[in-house]
Amino acid sequence: MVSSPSLATLSPTQLDTWLALARQQARAGKLPDYIPALAQANPEALAIAIQTRQGNPYLGGDRTQVFPLMSVIKPFLLLYVLTTQGAEAVFSYVGMDPSDRPFNSLAQLQADRGFPRNPMLNSGALTLAAHLPGDTPQERCLNLSQWLNQQAGSQLHLDAGILASVRSRPNSRNQELAECLAAAGSLVQSAASALDTYEHICCLAGTIADLSQLGMVLVSPPPNLTPDHCRIVTAIMGTCGLYEDSGRFAVTAGLPCKSGVSGALLAIVPGQGAIACYSPPLDAKGNSVAGLWLVTQLATSLHLSVFYRDSA
Repeated sequence: MVSSPSLATLSPTQLDTWLALARQQARAGKLPDYIPALAQANPEALAIAIQTRQGNPYLGGDRTQVFPLMSVIKPFLLLYVLTTQGAEAVFSYVGMDPSDRPFNSLAQLQADRGFPRNPMLNSGALTLAAHLPGDTPQERCLNLSQWLNQQAGSQLHLDAGILASVRSRPNSRNQELAECLAAAGSLVQSAASALDTYEHICCLAGTIADLSQLGMVLVSPPPNLTPDHCRIVTAIMGTCGLYEDSGRFAVTAGLPCKSGVSGALLAIVPGQGAIACYSPPLDAKGNSVAGLWLVTQLATSLHLSVFYRDSA
């Protein structure tokens, strides 16, 4: 019989043991080289924060390390736009279907005739970013960060240094995606404006505790949020959050998850809590090696998979 899953049964000693092993796993990864600041990150940096509905968060590793969220902002961008516009409007201009192609696939967007397959792909996030309120990319980013900090009690802020690094080496693929979206009529702003807004929000930064607090918004929505919107975001994380690896991770760990090229990783344990990890070395798909390993260990050892059921 599978025991009742419980994130709250984790012990600090067990977590410390897994952190030591995760440091070894991280050596198999590589730092991304297309954003200079991320290529200079400390490959030994490792942090984890686990928040549960019972309180008493677990924190381990480099808990004061500040890092940009990068693509981990995408679920919360979706949540904000769902809150301001509603699900019917949002899914009229972005889909909710998984993709078996990379996060920045132009071929996928072209095959879908300029309609972004899901909000976790760069094309989907570019489209959502264009719907943020504000007259400039800076205002749109500030509006999003202030709203998230209010909901989560976090302290996200724009990392100007990371943004300058992103801009120092323009991403031609993201530019192509934005131009394809604009040509298809999928953007409510110019391609340049949507891309600038997207780059701003990806450079929102915080600590591992901030990231876990964001995750708890999806687990225990504040009274002013619609629970069904949080359910939608969590479901899309599960089907699309790790791009073409989403299906494989569903089998091995069974938790909704979102990764970022900075090495940030967020997993949701529905009804129980959130697991946030940070470790910069990435695998070939752009996911944190140590982060995925840690979440998998937690999910399998504590029976956290959403697909577990008690059985005789």
